[in-house]
Amino acid sequence: MRVVMDNWDEVRTAYNVARVGTVSGAAEVLGVHHATVIRHIDALEERLGVKLFQRHARGYTPTEAGDDLLRVAQATDDQFNQLAGRIKGRGNDVSGELVVTSIGGLSHLLAPVLAEFQQGYPDLVVRYLTGDRLFRLEYGEAHVAIRAGAVPDQPDNVVQPFFQQQFTLYASEGYAARHGLPKGCAEFGQHRFIGADDPKTRAPFHRWLQDNVPGENIVFRSGDVHAQRNAILAGAGIGFTSVLQAAEVPGLVQVMPPKPEWAAPLWLVTHMDLHRTTKVQAFLSFLKERASGWQTG
Repeated sequence: MRVVMDNWDEVRTAYNVARVGTVSGAAEVLGVHHATVIRHIDALEERLGVKLFQRHARGYTPTEAGDDLLRVAQATDDQFNQLAGRIKGRGNDVSGELVVTSIGGLSHLLAPVLAEFQQGYPDLVVRYLTGDRLFRLEYGEAHVAIRAGAVPDQPDNVVQPFFQQQFTLYASEGYAARHGLPKGCAEFGQHRFIGADDPKTRAPFHRWLQDNVPGENIVFRSGDVHAQRNAILAGAGIGFTSVLQAAEVPGLVQVMPPKPEWAAPLWLVTHMDLHRTTKVQAFLSFLKERASGWQTG
């Protein structure tokens, strides 16, 4: 099989010579010069060390070794044709896998949308990948990526603005009852805060927190947005969470209105080779429609 895959052009030429019976006929089918057909046959026979055809005035007849190779070639050609049919069908169908990636903080929004989308396409398998790693669309690691921050600039990607995710400071009702709430930045030194564990965080609101709250007052740090939110709920201190998610969580008190500079722009990213497929377009349309009510402020 290695000979078949490494020298498929030559094997395909031999297959067509056997099927048609003449060099000129195979050349016409393949759209090449008859000298190319002869060169392919000679090279393949030399590589294998056996004669694949008996040459005679009427054309070429496969030898026993030729018949063996050509059976493999026929099976391989059939498999390629079946594969091409499946791939083409997937391009016009919403089935197989749909791989979507985003930062973990969007899972409360995206997981319900993915589940609802899947209900309309029972043959679809959803893979939702979260984390800080940048999944490579050009390597086929995902169909759709939702990314935050600066405009993604990877080549061959289609980038569309999604929406601005608003963030602000929240405290639990329990924290507010015990410590009160700051009336402004001047009172931050009297309170406990929850922040990111990474001092080089790219999140604009966490950078603002580092610039405006004394380091000793950031008493709970985590790189996990879910852990940060749970710490706020547990009363460990005041911290940032998205306005959309806070609206779904009982027991949180908004400390101050969201500021424009705390917003995180979100982008829809697809690779140009998959952007126009039925599956990707169907999901993007569905996601945009469901997200039309998410924008706040």
